[in-house]
Amino acid sequence: MAFTVNIYYTGANDSARKFAEEMKESGLVEKIRAEKGNLRYEYFLPMDDPQTVLLIDAWESQEALDLHHRSSMMKEIAALREKYHLKMRVQKFSEIK
Repeated sequence: MAFTVNIYYTGANDSARKFAEEMKESGLVEKIRAEKGNLRYEYFLPMDDPQTVLLIDAWESQEALDLHHRSSMMKEIAALREKYHLKMRVQKFSEIK
């Protein structure tokens, strides 16, 4: 079953935006988009909260996401989150057919 995960990254002094920019510039975003089962991986800037970045991340199945979570990229992503001192809020939505 396909599903979407919304991750809100929040930090001070534009750190969430800097995190998203480094994710893109480092090539991690393209690597994640190329993973089997990834349907969408995009960052957005909420208009009413300049210190937050929204990641919309969609996967074909839980198994595909689990493989992503076990990949070496997760260590890089975790290190960047720590570098920018980000807090996360996560929402998961299942596709209804």
